[in-house]
Amino acid sequence: MISIVDDDASVRAATHNLVRSLGYAVQTYASAEEFLHSPQLNDTSCVIADVRMPAMSGLDLQAHLIADGRRFPFIFITAFSVEADRARAMEAGAICFLIKPFDGDALIRCLDAALAQHGTATSE
Repeated sequence: MISIVDDDASVRAATHNLVRSLGYAVQTYASAEEFLHSPQLNDTSCVIADVRMPAMSGLDLQAHLIADGRRFPFIFITAFSVEADRARAMEAGAICFLIKPFDGDALIRCLDAALAQHGTATSE
C-alpha cells in the first residue's frame, strides 16, 4: 500500500493515477491527521507526502511516526524549495525530496528505491 498525503486534490489525484498505473495499491489522504487515523496505516509500505499542509506538515507527520516507532519510507513533494526542510527530511531518513512540478520518472525512481529499502517488491 502506497499512502499519498497531500492537501491539494489535483496533486493527490495525479500522484494516485501515476502510482496506481504501476500496479500498486494506493490510498490517498487530504491531511496528515486523516492518514494517522486510517485503518490502512499498518498496511502502508511507503508514504508520499506534501511538506506543507495545514495543521500537521509532512515533516511533522514523519517525526510523529518515528516517535511512535513507525519507520515508513518517506518521499516528500513540495512547491517550496527550502533547504532547511529538505535537510530535516533527509536527516530523518526520507528517500527523496522532490520539487513540484516533478517528473513522473523521478517519482518512480524514488518509489522503487523506497520499496527496495523497505523490502517490498518493486514495480519492475
